[in-house]
Amino acid sequence: MAGKAGKTRIERDSMGEMEVPVDALWGASTQRAVLNFPVSGERFPRRFIQALGIIKAAAAGTNAELGVIDGKIAEAIQAAAKEVADGVLDDEFVLDVFQTGSGTSTNMNANEVIANRAQQLLGKGSESIHPNDHVNASQSSNDVIPTALHVAARQGIVEDLLPALRRLHACLRRKAEEFDAVVKIGRTHLMDATPVRLGQEFAGYARQVELGVTRAEAACERLEELALGGTAVGTGLNRPPDFPVKAIARISEATGIAYRETADHFEAQGGRDAAVEASGALKTIAVSLYKIANDIRLLGSGPRCGLGELTLPALQPGSSIMPGKVNPVICESVTQVAAQVIGNDAAVTVGGLSGHLELNVFIPVIARNLLESIRLLTNVSNLFVEKCLDGLKANRDRAESLVEGSLAMVTVLAPEIGYDAAAAIAKESFATGKTVRELCLEKKVLPPDRLERLLDPRSQTGDGSGS
Repeated sequence: MAGKAGKTRIERDSMGEMEVPVDALWGASTQRAVLNFPVSGERFPRRFIQALGIIKAAAAGTNAELGVIDGKIAEAIQAAAKEVADGVLDDEFVLDVFQTGSGTSTNMNANEVIANRAQQLLGKGSESIHPNDHVNASQSSNDVIPTALHVAARQGIVEDLLPALRRLHACLRRKAEEFDAVVKIGRTHLMDATPVRLGQEFAGYARQVELGVTRAEAACERLEELALGGTAVGTGLNRPPDFPVKAIARISEATGIAYRETADHFEAQGGRDAAVEASGALKTIAVSLYKIANDIRLLGSGPRCGLGELTLPALQPGSSIMPGKVNPVICESVTQVAAQVIGNDAAVTVGGLSGHLELNVFIPVIARNLLESIRLLTNVSNLFVEKCLDGLKANRDRAESLVEGSLAMVTVLAPEIGYDAAAAIAKESFATGKTVRELCLEKKVLPPDRLERLLDPRSQTGDGSGS
């Protein structure tokens, strides 16, 4: 028997009888899905199950207020749903995430678990609690599952990702200030360019993360609209007129995050555009983190034979064969997370295309990938700060020596002596190994005091960001 091993009991749904593990809280509908979808062994994320519990509790309270279900039954459902939200009953949510595209199987999993647990709380001899008639009253899988997606994603972004990104931004700003006195060679096309300050580079990284925060906040706004109340196809059939407004107010109160009824239930159930937008924002953040992490490992390459302008914290041995080797492992973790988030976004995008008439039928995969991206970006952003950026050191002497030896130092002379003459000095510098400064002094191309002012590396870095 899939699920819990051991003795079984007989449960019934509209399709007939099913054997269910005797100690399981789920019922026949869930067990059918257990048998139908042995795909990955991967379940819905914790955030999603939490959202389902919050929604079911809010629905029960609203249904009692509106006279749809008995008050005592509603109280028991609310207590059971709170256990779902709190993670007490996570072992009862056994279904594979690669299932029916509406998520009906997981909605019924929640309905059955909550109904049976609420029955236990009421005790023997109490009125029977039905998963459809009571727990799912005034609802449909087609409005509950999209609502759970939005609640889970919005909570994940607000409570987890945004604090992590703000922490990362603050750390990069601190490093920008710390490194502002370090003048180094700039590089374009991976080739030497004119000097910059290391602080300017890090200020650029900080701005990328700052813009990522803005993007995540903007995408999060669209997740505020909830589909709850649309029931099967968006018409609101079989629910009281006031149900969505009152239930969503309870969801907002329970989460401490504002939600509101969608402006159009047909859009909210037929499309998943808000999730696609949110995933796109996460992809952009991932691209930014990839660039930042990749730059830092390039600047820290060496320690003797690379760029060596940064020293990264030494966390672990880097080789099973080369003693003393230390690798930029956190940067590598960041870039791998970025790749996964980009892949997740591709799947979410395909999912967004799968709105067939009145229902999108890709919600489980959208939820799985969107919530994983939020979780991965949150975790790796915190690790980036704790295990790499906080302990990052600038190698000032190395940076200054590379600036002095760079052919690009000749650029500042072009307005004074002409492009062609400056290019000739660069070529001779490369051929002889002499610095631009040494050749210019030998050739007396400019008065020494003028040459000294022009070839001052910091004066070439301007007064832009990072100062």
